[in-house]
Formats: sequence, C-alpha cells, structure tokens
Amino acid sequence: MGITSFSYLLSLAPPAPGASPEDAKRAMLMQVGMIVFMLVIFWVLLIRPQQKKAKEQADLLKALKVGDKVVTSAGILGMVTSVRDDVVTVRSADTKLDVQKSSIVQILERAA
Repeated sequence: MGITSFSYLLSLAPPAPGASPEDAKRAMLMQVGMIVFMLVIFWVLLIRPQQKKAKEQADLLKALKVGDKVVTSAGILGMVTSVRDDVVTVRSADTKLDVQKSSIVQILERAA
C-alpha cells in the first residue's frame, strides 16, 4: 500500500507541455529528493534529540551508587541508601522511600 501511495503522489504532477522524458525523470527525482530531505530534517529535529536524551538518562542510571544525592521526577531530594535492579531506596529527612530507578532524574552530588 505504501509503495502504491508513493507512486500515486509522484504521478500527480503532469509533465510540462513539450517536455522531454528526461525532464520528467528530473522532476520525479526532485520530488523524491525533497521527500528524502524532509525525512532527514524530521529525524534531526525530532527523533535524534529524544534518542540522545534517553541515552543520557540510561548512563545516569548506570552510574547511580549508594551515597549519591538525587532528585526524583516527583521533586523529592534524598540520598541513595541502596540500589537494586529496578528499585532505589532513597532517604529523605527521616523517611526511607523505595522508588523506581527510572524516576531518578538528576544526581546532585556524587558519593565520595
């Protein structure tokens, strides 16, 4: 279905009167080139920044260790007391909280 739709879009613009088949090929290549250009721009502006941010978050979570002062996505400030597979225990004031590892958004201070 996608190839048929693509072929249909390319055939929408009729060639100019008196144009040679070579001009029609050139016009088709220009249209394909514009579509490729738009896809590259879409990737650079939307997809790549999200991939980069996800990689930075994954690196942050890998570097998480006991003694780090962290901020959760809920805004809770605390110190990491234990790190397990998907759960981190955070001590904030007199409270111990078990939070998902993915909820850690920032490390304020690294453990010495």
